[in-house]
Amino acid sequence: MEKSNHKHFAIFKPYGYLSQFVNNQTKRANKKLLGELHGFPEGTMAIGRLDEPSEGLLLLTTDGKASEFIRSSKIEKEYYAQVDGVITSKALKNLKNGVEISTDTGKYITKNCSVYNLEKTPILPARAKKIRDERHGPTSWVSITLTEGKYRQVRKMTAAVGFPTLRLVRVRIGEFSINNMQPGEVIEVNNLIK
Repeated sequence: MEKSNHKHFAIFKPYGYLSQFVNNQTKRANKKLLGELHGFPEGTMAIGRLDEPSEGLLLLTTDGKASEFIRSSKIEKEYYAQVDGVITSKALKNLKNGVEISTDTGKYITKNCSVYNLEKTPILPARAKKIRDERHGPTSWVSITLTEGKYRQVRKMTAAVGFPTLRLVRVRIGEFSINNMQPGEVIEVNNLIK
């Protein structure tokens, strides 16, 4: 079998970075891009996206077929969301069963997904921009695992059940986990499809 010359990377996307390598928007000329974090080979692309205020695991590749597979509904993506308030069991159930969110094409009902309350605050690196503190009311953490990826989906889902997301960290994509990676850290991986 012929060995692939493609390169694959796992990166902890820090808060405040765009999930892209080229900025072709004049209004956002001063935005931070992934290419500033590492010397990636030509043709490297982000597999999916994390919006600017979101953090966590992002896979990168030079292989379009691997990118398409990872973005497919066959691969789970797990997020930890810190939400405003102490999330209720009713809200968790609604998230699990699907909620209505708005998309570019209109209203959309999210698919059933795995959702649970994280009893303890997860151990994550400090975020570059501080989250408001407990003086402004309590917060709680939930794990949400999706097999779909609409624009800002997790944020829209938690807002739809009355618990807006304050911090969002993707911790897993399929078999790849963030483990003890630090913001901006890049690890080259051998194969994205196991």
